[in-house]
Amino acid sequence: MDSSDFTVSMKQRDVVTAVLPVPEQVLPMSNLDLLIPPLDFGIFFCYKKSSNHTQQNLSPESMVAVIKKALAQALVPFYPFTGEIVQNHRGEPELLCSNAGVDFVHAYADIELKDLDLYHPDVSVHGKLVPFKMRGVLSVQVTELNCGGLVIGCTFDHRAADAHSANMFLTVWAEISQAKPTTHIPFFQRSIFAPRHPPQHDESIDKMYVLLSSITPPPKEIEVSNDHLLSRIYYIKAEEIDRLQFQASENGTRRSKIESFSAFLWKTIAEGGNDLSKGVKLGIIVDGRKRLEGREEKNLSLQNYFGNVLSIPYTEASVGELKSMTLKMAAKLVHSCVERAAREEHFSSLIDWVELHRPKPGIVKVYCTDANNEAAIVVSSGQHFPVTKLNFGWGIPAFGSYHFPWGGQTGYVMPMPSMRENGDWVVYMHLMKKHLDLIETKAFDVFRPFDSSHLKLAVDD
Repeated sequence: MDSSDFTVSMKQRDVVTAVLPVPEQVLPMSNLDLLIPPLDFGIFFCYKKSSNHTQQNLSPESMVAVIKKALAQALVPFYPFTGEIVQNHRGEPELLCSNAGVDFVHAYADIELKDLDLYHPDVSVHGKLVPFKMRGVLSVQVTELNCGGLVIGCTFDHRAADAHSANMFLTVWAEISQAKPTTHIPFFQRSIFAPRHPPQHDESIDKMYVLLSSITPPPKEIEVSNDHLLSRIYYIKAEEIDRLQFQASENGTRRSKIESFSAFLWKTIAEGGNDLSKGVKLGIIVDGRKRLEGREEKNLSLQNYFGNVLSIPYTEASVGELKSMTLKMAAKLVHSCVERAAREEHFSSLIDWVELHRPKPGIVKVYCTDANNEAAIVVSSGQHFPVTKLNFGWGIPAFGSYHFPWGGQTGYVMPMPSMRENGDWVVYMHLMKKHLDLIETKAFDVFRPFDSSHLKLAVDD
C-alpha cells in the first residue's frame, strides 16, 4: 500500500468540556495577542503499541478514555481552550470563556506507525491525523493505528495561545492522565502587558510591523505562480548541528545553535536565486517571557503565562550578498537581529505600537512578500517542545512534531529535539517546493528526509 494512501474512519465524535463548572467570562486579548492573525497550528504525537506487560491489556478504547478524562480535567485550569473567539464592539477579537467545549474525535487509520510517511505530512497528517478545527479554540483527534499504536493530533487557534502556552497545556494534560502533580498553573493576567502612559512611538517597530490595511495585494506573478508551499519533515544529526555552530562562530564568540542553523538555511535558500538583487528575508521568532521578567508580579512567573508573548524581528540581504558572505557573517547578522528584539524595551515598544494603532490590526512585515523578494522564511525554535514529557500512561511518543501550514508565501521552519534525547533534531519545514528541492540538493548531508528509522520504536532507542 502507498504510505499516503490510507483511510481514516471516525469511530466517535464528542464534545469535551471542563469537568468542573467554569464561570462564563470574557478574557480580553493582550496587545501582543492582537498581532496574531486568524491562524491555526497543529501538534501531533505518535505512540507505538505498549510493550509493558502491565499496559498490554489496555484496549484502544480504554486508552482513548484515559486521554478524554484527563482532557476534561486539564481544561479546568486551561479554561480558555473550551471557549470561542468572538468580536467585541471595536471589531477586535476576544476570548469568550463559556465552556462550550473541545471537539474530540476518536478515529481509526488502516496503517501501521512504521509505514506513516512523516516526510510528507501534507498527505499523511494534514486533515487526517491533525484535525481541521471547525469551531472553538482547540480541536483534538485520537487515531488508532492498526499496529496498536496511537496518534494524538491537536489544532489550536494561534490568536489564543502561542507554542509555549500549548506546550504548558500538553504537559499538564499528560501529568493529569497519570495522576501526577502538575508542573504549571497557568495565569491570564493581561494587565502585565498593559501599554505605557502615554504609549511611546518607536521607529524600530515600524520597520518590523505594518498595518494590515496598508498592505497592497500581491503582484500577479506571485498570485499565478505554480510554486506553492509544501510541508516536509527532516532529521538532522547532532554532529551536523555542532559543525554548523562551529563554522558560524568566530573569535571566541560562540553563536547559538538556532542562530547557526538559521544562518545556514538563509544562505542555502539564496543559492537558488538567479537575480542577485532580489532580497531574502529571514525572521526569527523571539519569546518575550524571559525578556519581560521586570513586569512580573508577586508569585506570578511569566513562564506560566497563557497567551502570546512573541515578536518576529527579521533581517534581509540580497541573493548576491548572501552568496558571497561567509556563514560567520550571516550568523552575525542573525545574532544582531535577535539581539535587537530580545530586550524588555523592544516588547514594551511593540505593546505601545499596537495601542497607538488600535483597533486597526497590525501584522509582521516578514509575512508580507513582494516581487522584490526571492524568498521570506521565519524560523521558530521548538527546543522546548516537551515531547519526552507527553506520557499518558503507555510510554513517551515514538515521534512528535508541530504542523503549521500557515498560508501566504512566507516559509515557516521549526527545529525540535528528537525523541532520542541525543542532540539530534527533527525539523518541520513549510517552504516553496523549489526551496525544499534546493535544500535537498545543496544540503543533503544536513537535511535527511524523515523515515521510520528515525522513530523511537525500540526500548533502548
